[in-house]
Amino acid sequence: MDSIGVVVNPIAGMGGRVGLKGTDGKVEEARRLGAEPRAPDRAVVALEALYRREPELTVYTAAGEMGAEEVHAAGYDPTVVYEPDADETSATDTKAAVRAFLDRDVDLLLFVGGDGTAVDVADVLEDADSETPMLGVPAGVKVYSSVFGVTPADTGRIAAEADRVENREINDIDEEAYREGEVRADLKAIVPVPVAPDLQASKQLSSGSVDALAEGFAREVEEGTTYVFGPGSTVGAIEEELGVDPSPLGVDVWRDGEVLARDAAESEILEVLENPATIVVSPIGGQGFIFGRGNHQISPAVIDRADDIEVVASGEKLDDLDALCVDTDDEDVDESLRGWLQVRTGRFTTRLVKVV
Repeated sequence: MDSIGVVVNPIAGMGGRVGLKGTDGKVEEARRLGAEPRAPDRAVVALEALYRREPELTVYTAAGEMGAEEVHAAGYDPTVVYEPDADETSATDTKAAVRAFLDRDVDLLLFVGGDGTAVDVADVLEDADSETPMLGVPAGVKVYSSVFGVTPADTGRIAAEADRVENREINDIDEEAYREGEVRADLKAIVPVPVAPDLQASKQLSSGSVDALAEGFAREVEEGTTYVFGPGSTVGAIEEELGVDPSPLGVDVWRDGEVLARDAAESEILEVLENPATIVVSPIGGQGFIFGRGNHQISPAVIDRADDIEVVASGEKLDDLDALCVDTDDEDVDESLRGWLQVRTGRFTTRLVKVV
């Protein structure tokens, strides 16, 4: 590989910790709620990993936070081939930058964002009838496509070391429906992607029965303990067993029969969190993430405050996973979570699974 095009969606993922479940059409609201950009930092991590392996690459990028700042921070001296007209960038700018990269005949399109950004890049590839491979640094709230590395550092390594390309799916969901607790995922494109073992698969949108698991967990809840329930149908089944109407894709906080916060943002969780506290999460099917995908509200600050973490999953879901993954934006927290973990799979049963 001789050259690469890098584009960053600087607002990707801003809605996660403040509970918006996405940033499409919600940027100003996210900022009012105190959201901070996460994509630029994640871009730098990925590019640093790439620079350590391929320091002589020719790097084309867009101006400012759309790429140039992050590429410089990683050690490269990039060539800027696109400048947005306004401070607030949009999908139009992403597409224009990608077209400029294709005009330079780059060997790889590296983008930083979520599924929406992936769709924008793929649209340009389709319009240009190009077979240039693309690879995503995960920075969005929604990461339903199989074109992303597991973590930013993994993505940089894949960009440098992948020795083959495979066609992979890009899926996107309706964010408004997602905020209402409904997942409507659509296949948007099939694109060439560099392949390595750390490249994640598409999410599975269904899971097996968890009735016995939910019943067993609910019988063992401890009086006086604050429970932070993550999103998903498995954890939702536990909440229903406790008499709670769960927010299917949000985070709820419960203690002694009372819902303290429903569909809560990070700040709301921290406000009502009292110790002892237990976080309850289920891995994302097909990927294995327990933190860092779809539950950014359960931030490093929330994890640090918790006394215990309970991971629950059906045996069927675990059968499809080699390991569980974490990607919280805090390496110290990630490292503290790694290792072997007991995952509850039924009323009385558990399985030992490694967190990587």
